[in-house]
Amino acid sequence: MRQLILGTAGHIDHGKSSFVRALTGVDPDRLKEEKERGITIELGFASLDLPDGTRIGIVDVPGHEKFVKNMVAGASGIDMVAMVIAADEGVMPQTREHMDICTLLGVRHGLVLLTKIDMVDAEMLELAKEDIADFTRGTFLEGAPLLPVSSVTGEGIAEFPEVVAAVAARIPERKPTDLLRLPIDRVFSMKGFGTVVTGTLVAGDVRVGDTVEIYPLGIRSKVRGLQSHNNVVDRAEAGMRTAINLQGLEKNKITKGMVVGKPGALIPSYMIDLYFHYLEGSGRPLKNRALVRVHVGTCEVLGNLVLLDREQLAPGEDAVVQLRLKEPVVCVKDDRVVVRSYSPVRTIGGGTVINPVPAKHKRNDRELVLAMERLAGCPAEDVVAFHCGQAGYAGVAFSALRVMTNLAAGELKRALARLLSDRTVVIVDREKGLYVHKKIFDRIAEQIEAILERFHEQNPLRKGMSRQEVKSRIAGKAGDKLFERVLDNLVKTGVIAREGDTVRLAGHKVALGSGQSETRKKLLSLFEQSGLAPPYARDLPQLLQTEDKNGLRDVFNLLVQEGDLLRVGEDLYFHAKAIERLERDLVKFLRKEGRISMQQFKEMTGATRKYAVPLMEYFDTKKVTIRVGDVRRLRQ
Repeated sequence: MRQLILGTAGHIDHGKSSFVRALTGVDPDRLKEEKERGITIELGFASLDLPDGTRIGIVDVPGHEKFVKNMVAGASGIDMVAMVIAADEGVMPQTREHMDICTLLGVRHGLVLLTKIDMVDAEMLELAKEDIADFTRGTFLEGAPLLPVSSVTGEGIAEFPEVVAAVAARIPERKPTDLLRLPIDRVFSMKGFGTVVTGTLVAGDVRVGDTVEIYPLGIRSKVRGLQSHNNVVDRAEAGMRTAINLQGLEKNKITKGMVVGKPGALIPSYMIDLYFHYLEGSGRPLKNRALVRVHVGTCEVLGNLVLLDREQLAPGEDAVVQLRLKEPVVCVKDDRVVVRSYSPVRTIGGGTVINPVPAKHKRNDRELVLAMERLAGCPAEDVVAFHCGQAGYAGVAFSALRVMTNLAAGELKRALARLLSDRTVVIVDREKGLYVHKKIFDRIAEQIEAILERFHEQNPLRKGMSRQEVKSRIAGKAGDKLFERVLDNLVKTGVIAREGDTVRLAGHKVALGSGQSETRKKLLSLFEQSGLAPPYARDLPQLLQTEDKNGLRDVFNLLVQEGDLLRVGEDLYFHAKAIERLERDLVKFLRKEGRISMQQFKEMTGATRKYAVPLMEYFDTKKVTIRVGDVRRLRQ
């Protein structure tokens, strides 16, 4: 069964609720105050089944100017509108504001109901029709069906289903998405059932037993039961008026404006990038950072409207703006937003979400503004590539791309596969589904090459740098996964070489000058002759009678890197051959005797205590020996 939502719109006391009551038998004004005052305050609901089997959910909205925010909440998610205009009054201020709101929300289908025809004569009826023709000219309702009705006499009521069916037939199927979203427009509790939330299911589907999350609150609950138009159902899908019975949640924790979604699927944000239209009739220019009321789905929040490429916006103009909000909201790309002035409160504009979770933009970045303007008509791959580029070193996760693109999971995976295939993006972390743009990947690779090149120039006798030292010098915060991914690619392409924790340019080789070669020979000879009683490193300049301490240090470090000298303790190094001989003798002794004391070790090596203790600890560290009490044994 096809499910569509029809919203009423129009000025107060033009007969919206009376018509719904006459059509369906359901009184949409359920509150005591509404019945006493004779005006609609909160949203009302009813349903109508068309002859072709289509079920129409009807959302009856308030017409009074004080309750426009409730009207916007009800109009969010509707497929078509019945613009209600009374024959005895014609087009009124809220008629015009409701038309603006429906236009800004992207409503493109509907009809006009000319109500209270029993209260006017034929001449007044014709004047009302002419007024409506002028009012709808140039709007989405130009040429739409016009149905004269009377809730008192019943005239025109029987024809309504046929007229609505003709309108419904022209409404395209919803864009497929599995990103569940139900903006909450009512919260109440029922004895024996607990908390119930209602709303129009704008995307995805939900089943009894599903676990859902309430955004931006971040709490989760299980769906205990579902209803649609007072009928118990096992599953609700996009386009249905839906009531969800939530298990274990207190009513006072949830408010109108929150959103029901799948756990971890949506992202609350304090900012929205918006393609904004400033209404022609707004009067004066809109200044940068104006305080405004922002309507997203069923919620209203305060925020500042930041003009990214100008100081003010003239009535009738369009611009890319960033809404910086006082409270977080939940939306996805292509959602519609209505913007109203802070005071006096009136609708001034609205538009389409470009990015629901943007970073804070610098103003007057013309290149960025142009790129965002182009996103509206771009293929999916271009939208994904744009967001990967904007994310920089941090990259962007698959889950975030879902809300940034509003693509079904399968469609997004196909777009990413094409981008990976042509090397536009690179996957950094398969487990988390983290992607970066290739230009970011290449930028890090270029930095690594430049860092190593400078290092080799300044330290010609060092084989290379530690990976962590290279990472610390990269401008920006590249995560470990991204850094390692770039390193792996540079090794794979032969740009750099990696030996353990050390990296170097592939073409780098240590080349000693004649003086350095002589120093190398002296150092090796000194340590080889010293055996197990070598000099401390700090004493080397004096022993070799050199004033070039830096040059000596470089050659000494090279011998350590190449493994000719081994560090055993603080400032204490031994020739590698001496350590190898000692290790063979020690292992041989332990295999024969089973254990060795420090005194025995000193006797075996002929070394004093200042050498014997660090040497014994060195073999412990190398896991050749293990200390048991006051003796060492051979580690198995």
